[in-house]
Amino acid sequence: MSLKEYVAHEVETLGEKELQAVAEYLSFLKFRARTSLDETRLSLLYSEFEQEDRELAESGIENYAHGLEQEDAQ
Repeated sequence: MSLKEYVAHEVETLGEKELQAVAEYLSFLKFRARTSLDETRLSLLYSEFEQEDRELAESGIENYAHGLEQEDAQ
């Protein structure tokens, strides 16, 4: 028996509540497949915002260091 046949057989034995849960899960799987990002797309996103992220982080570090200096002075 193939996996597809096994799943179809098991679905035939489910009640209405279980069928509703299976339908919702199938919808989730389809949604996830449409919206998932592969590694190439993720790396493009990271590289697109790399410089801006670096500048924000460096700015944040300066503010953080200044805040620590003020705290030590108190």
